[in-house]
Amino acid sequence: MPVPPADVSLVVDFLNTLDVERDTDALADALTWGRWAADRGLEPGSLDGARHAREVLRHAVGDPVATESPLSVPARIELTGTGPALVSPDAVGAVLAAATRIAVLGDWERLKICPADDCRWAFFDRSRNRSRTWCSMRVCGNREKARAWRERQ
Repeated sequence: MPVPPADVSLVVDFLNTLDVERDTDALADALTWGRWAADRGLEPGSLDGARHAREVLRHAVGDPVATESPLSVPARIELTGTGPALVSPDAVGAVLAAATRIAVLGDWERLKICPADDCRWAFFDRSRNRSRTWCSMRVCGNREKARAWRERQ
């Protein structure tokens, strides 16, 4: 069963609330966090909780700068006419519910962080053999390959 695109988008968008290249952070204050959540039809919940969840989630998908720490977020299972659904009252819970569905479907390792130090953009690897390294081969991959070539010369 393929991973629902909405789940992938929600998780990747949340991970990318931190933009290293542009030096912006949608979790910098309650206003931008509230706007991010509202744009996705979600209740924002705690700003500190969102920051902590993003840090832990980024670490879990391979961000070498992010730190690991315990995280527990309440969620519940509702039985609807179409079957059971994992739901949460706020945006962080919704993101983690989507991440859980990705993991349960066996595609957790497809969530990746670009290894370029000046990028660290999150992306979902859709390659057949799950071997994609860069968020963009045209930008980060090309830049890194050119840098490696210059060092060899």
